Amino acid sequence: MAPEESTDHQQTTHSRQSTKSEQSIPHTLADRITAALVGAAVGDALGGPVEGYSPEQIAERHGGRVRGVVGPWHGDAWRTARPIAPYHKGDGHVTDDTLMTHALIRVYDRVRDHLDAYAIADHLVPDLMTTPRWIPELEAEALPLHRLFLAEKWLVARLAYGHADPREAGVGNIVNCGAAMYMTPVGLVNAANPAAAYAEALDVAGAHQSSYGREAAGVLAAAVAAAAAPGATPDSVVAACLSLARDGTRTAIEKVCEVAARHRDFESALGPLRAAVAPYDTVGPDYRAPSLAARRPSRLHSIEELPVALGMVVVAGGDYRHAVLGAVNYGRDCDSIATMAGAVAGALGSPVPEEWAKTVADASRLDLWAPARTLTEVTYEIFDRDVRRRRAHEQAFTALGGRTCSD
Repeated sequence: MAPEESTDHQQTTHSRQSTKSEQSIPHTLADRITAALVGAAVGDALGGPVEGYSPEQIAERHGGRVRGVVGPWHGDAWRTARPIAPYHKGDGHVTDDTLMTHALIRVYDRVRDHLDAYAIADHLVPDLMTTPRWIPELEAEALPLHRLFLAEKWLVARLAYGHADPREAGVGNIVNCGAAMYMTPVGLVNAANPAAAYAEALDVAGAHQSSYGREAAGVLAAAVAAAAAPGATPDSVVAACLSLARDGTRTAIEKVCEVAARHRDFESALGPLRAAVAPYDTVGPDYRAPSLAARRPSRLHSIEELPVALGMVVVAGGDYRHAVLGAVNYGRDCDSIATMAGAVAGALGSPVPEEWAKTVADASRLDLWAPARTLTEVTYEIFDRDVRRRRAHEQAFTALGGRTCSD
C-alpha cells in the first residue's frame, strides 16, 4: 500500500474483533489485550521498512509521509542492499519486536503465572534455540535465534552457554530497547496495576538488560497496564509512568511529554520531540553511526524509543492511527517506537485499522489474534491465583493479630 492510498474512509473502518466503529472504545479485558498486541505488531510492521532513517529521508523516499504499509527501502534489491540485507523489511512484515513478544506469550502459556528471570532462562531461551518458526523477514522457517539482533542473542549466550544467574545475566549487554520492545504482555497480565507490571517486568528484564534498558522495560509494562485501566487517558498513562520511573528515564519521559502536550499533529511534533529526547539519548544524531558513549550503562540517560512513543500517544490524544504514524515517520528506531506506541494506544482502547491488521497478518503469515486469545485466558488464571494468594495472606495476617480487611 503506497503512502498516498490512505483515505478519509479509513478513519471509519471496523476492527477485526468487533463490529464497532473506530470511534467506539472497547472496554473488556479481551478487547484491550487484543488491541494492544495486534496494535504492537502492526506498528512494528509499519515502522520496519523506514527504520534507521530521518523524517526528512523518509519523506523524500516516499514522496511524503508514510500513511500505511510500504515496501522495502531498496525495493527489489532488499536481498543484497546494505545495511538491511538479508532481511525483507516492508510489505507488512513484522520484525523481531513481534517475534519476541509472541515468544514471551508462549512462556506465559507454559508457566500460567507471573514470570521472573528464571522463566526466561527455563522457557524463553529454549524456545528461541530449538523450535523453528516462520520468520517473515527471512521468508523462511528458521530458529527465531537466527533472526535476533546481537543484543537479544545475548540471552542465549549468557543463559544457555554462560550459565549466568538469570537475575544478573543482563549486566554487560548493550543498553538499548531490546527488553522493552517485548514487555507489552507483562503489562497486560497486570492490567490496571502499573506498579505490579513495573516490578514483574524489571525481574523478567534482568535476564536481558541492565541500567536504563531494564528500566525502560519496567516502565513500558507499567504504561500498558495503566492504559488498560478503565477510564485511562494518555495523561493518566504518563502520570503512572512518572510515578514509577527512575533516573534519566523519568526525566526523559517528563521532558518529552511536556513538549508533546503542545502539539496535536505529529508533523509539527517530529522535530521538537527529537530535540526534547536528545539530551538523554546516547546514540547521537546519526542513528547508524552511534557515538562512543552509545548504549552504555548510565543513571543519567534513557533509551530514545519509550519517551518518544509516549510522546506520540500524547500528541495523538490516544488515537491509534495518529500515534503509530507519528512514530513511524519519526524514523530512527521507529519499528520499536511504533510497537510501543501501538501497544499503549491499543490498550487505551483505540482500535487498530482493520486493513492494516489484515495486511500485516497475511504478509507475515501470522495469526495476530491467537496470541491475544491465549494471553487473555492466562491473565484470568493469574488473576484468580493472585486473589487466592492475597486472601491466604490476609487470613494469615489476621491470625497474627493484624487488622482484617473490613477494619
